[in-house]
Amino acid sequence: MGADWVGRQAETGVRHDGPMDFESYRGELLAFCYRMLGSFHEAEDVVQETLLRAWKAQDRYDPARASVRTWLYRIATNACLTALEGRGRRPLPSGLGAPSDDPEAALTPALDVPWLEPFPDARSDVQARVDLRLAWVAAVQVLPARQRAVLVLREVLGFTAAEVAEQLGTTVAAVNSALQRARAALAGAGGPDAVREPDDPGVRAVVQRYVRAFEAADVPALVQLLAQDAILEMPPVSLWYRGSTDYGRFLERVFRIRGTGWAVRELTANGQPALAAYAPQPGGGHRLHTLQVLTVTGGLVAHNVVFADPGVFDAFELPRHIPAGDFAPER
Repeated sequence: MGADWVGRQAETGVRHDGPMDFESYRGELLAFCYRMLGSFHEAEDVVQETLLRAWKAQDRYDPARASVRTWLYRIATNACLTALEGRGRRPLPSGLGAPSDDPEAALTPALDVPWLEPFPDARSDVQARVDLRLAWVAAVQVLPARQRAVLVLREVLGFTAAEVAEQLGTTVAAVNSALQRARAALAGAGGPDAVREPDDPGVRAVVQRYVRAFEAADVPALVQLLAQDAILEMPPVSLWYRGSTDYGRFLERVFRIRGTGWAVRELTANGQPALAAYAPQPGGGHRLHTLQVLTVTGGLVAHNVVFADPGVFDAFELPRHIPAGDFAPER
């Protein structure tokens, strides 16, 4: 929270009587900070810092100035802007270079890149998950931090220009100008609501067919479910593929190395269908291999972002190993 806000509240001598309910805002603040930072783990830390600051300053909160929600977002926004100072964006591999056409290319992790992380839907309430599409969050990361804040606060959360100006300590004119520039920069990214919900019957049917084909290591069946220009990317590996042919050739490599008899658990991430893929183990059972976030459009899988970072597994609270006979698909 900006020192100017605390100072003004201290000068007025306004006090808020009784305990304030901050915890009920945690879910939506977590989603907001994730959109700003591109990291679920960083978002958790910033939300915790936000609620701590609010708790310490609650006796100086003035309900005549702003609602509790608006006040909390002011604190969270400033905390995010501080966290973003001097830091580069969090990309996906497709935002860094050209696609590969070599399915046998080395899968070398780029550990020096602060990769965009997925958002575990189960860790937040349903309303807070709106407008978290992974590709849109990746596009937003390109914006300067204050433009990013204006875009999310105005376009996603519906704050007025005057409220955002107050939250950022600037003018309405400056907010409107920043919003215009942010919209222009993201003109080709599509709206945050461009992807249908994961519980849409058509989407679920496609995902379930994909799961069955993946568990059977049936590459031809998987390719039939892909859009012609489908994208496959695998952070922290910077390598990525475009097109159903190269996507399929890479999957052939995966199944050749890892074998058949996979197990898949369905979940959601970023408001999109997601899969926890478990590779078969020689001694029986399955070990967690990847978390895959799917984009389904027009009845086909158009994009698959495959995460192999153990930190991502932890955020989704996924078991690393499932003993033989214990796997029960959640679908």
